[in-house]
Amino acid sequence: MKKTTRMLTEAGILIALALVLGLIKLYEFPNGGSISLEMLPLFLFCVRWGAGPGLIACTAFGVLQVFVQGAVGYGWISIILDYIAAPIPIALAGMGKGRPGGIYWGSVLGAFGRFMVHFISGITVYRIIAPTELLGTVFDNPFLYSFVYNISYVGVDLILCLAIFALASKAMGKYYQGADL
Repeated sequence: MKKTTRMLTEAGILIALALVLGLIKLYEFPNGGSISLEMLPLFLFCVRWGAGPGLIACTAFGVLQVFVQGAVGYGWISIILDYIAAPIPIALAGMGKGRPGGIYWGSVLGAFGRFMVHFISGITVYRIIAPTELLGTVFDNPFLYSFVYNISYVGVDLILCLAIFALASKAMGKYYQGADL
């Protein structure tokens, strides 16, 4: 019972932190993507508690994100894909629970899952705006546009998270491994 209470408490705190970090955008792209650290607390929770609890936390984050951060989209399908469904695969980071380097490769796995949902959204929903300009280049291929657009913020978010995890590894090592439970 005590462990469940701790898990739920950490989930609430880390989801709230992810929502706040999502509001602090280092850079915002024109169609809703932004560079922020919102994935960092979700990675921490998932690697610490596992993919199952992470799935619930990431789903809760996705739903709350629509209301707290607002949603930019071309209809309900893009809002569902980019805001509610995209955070769910971040729970894949939970595969790194209790494993050496799990915070790193788990985060890569979770970010890749998120990227794939955004990529699918880009080639299905956002193809309506092709051709379009991004980073000084005009794209008429929705696959290439979606890849470049989504990797340009999910990839940078991931690199920032990995750098922070590396810098904090000495102080947070036991937390990453769940050794303090």
